[in-house]
Amino acid sequence: MSDHDSFSVALLEWFDVHGRKDLPWQQDVTPYRVWVSEVMLQQTQVDTVKPYFIRFMARFPTVELLAQASQDEVLSYWSGLGYYARGRNLHKAAQYVVNTCDGIFPDTLDGMMALPGVGRSTAGAVLSLALGQRQVILDGNVKRVLARYFAIAEWPGQLRTQKVMWSRAEALTPATQVNRYNQAMMDLGATVCTRSRPQCAVCPVSQGCQAFVRSEQARFPVSKPQKTRPVRYAYMALITHPEQGLYLQKRPPAGIWGGLWCFPEFQDKAEAMKWVEQKGWDCQDDDEWEPVPHTFSHFHLQIRPVLIKIKTERAVMEEPLALWYKGGGLSVGVAAPVSLLLDKFFKHERSEGDQE
Repeated sequence: MSDHDSFSVALLEWFDVHGRKDLPWQQDVTPYRVWVSEVMLQQTQVDTVKPYFIRFMARFPTVELLAQASQDEVLSYWSGLGYYARGRNLHKAAQYVVNTCDGIFPDTLDGMMALPGVGRSTAGAVLSLALGQRQVILDGNVKRVLARYFAIAEWPGQLRTQKVMWSRAEALTPATQVNRYNQAMMDLGATVCTRSRPQCAVCPVSQGCQAFVRSEQARFPVSKPQKTRPVRYAYMALITHPEQGLYLQKRPPAGIWGGLWCFPEFQDKAEAMKWVEQKGWDCQDDDEWEPVPHTFSHFHLQIRPVLIKIKTERAVMEEPLALWYKGGGLSVGVAAPVSLLLDKFFKHERSEGDQE
């Protein structure tokens, strides 16, 4: 038995006893359910994804229903999950499958990778987990296992390092039981070969792991070269009208929070007030709130909320990419800090009402 064969045998034996088999997307397995779960799991922890997946599947149990929904509704079920391009691509891909593939998911690697937002690893996961094909995967958990097992001393984000990892992953992947093997690799990285304090004492492949043999587990995988994230500032105007509610705008389809509904954003308070005046709205009062920090992958954002109370005798005109929100359930997607500010506003409104 080769070293590669012994790796998969040991891993599959461990999986039989310790592997995760009761995750929501492991029930009633279909390419659609696996695809949705894999997209949600990109850069997101399993425990975070579980309730989102269950709620999403309850509303969109089939790819046809997902394709028929509006982008606003799809993003409303994605709100809080982050990386919203995933939600937009999920919707586009569903429409592609329905309109181009007659509602049947592609059964080839190239076919799956033609779907918006689907890369090689996600495609391989869907085809192996749902259809039992021999496909290789390389998600974050698998990269960590490989980096330690082979002591790969370069940052996994580099193209040349990824080529090495794909080659290693290809060599280790067995010819059979690939659906179980791929799930086992993901489980090993998620539950044993964790970022901090890996549990090497219970790892089924520790004896062949170069990082373990060298006692250098903490060295691998090599971290991305650190760059100082710049800090950006933005004023968000919480414009409120006594009868209409809070004013929200839909952001452009691309870019930060693309397609989500947010408060109007400005460089400073003066610009916000000028914009309100240009709308023909009479400003009755304004109040700056405490800044709200929000971190993106490449910069920190300091949001400075300013509450602007307006009053106008004219009817507030409807706009195609704007809405007035009075509280209750939202059927559109909002960014996490916007959701936080909405909660703060309506709690403040309730407390003021209780005092009257």
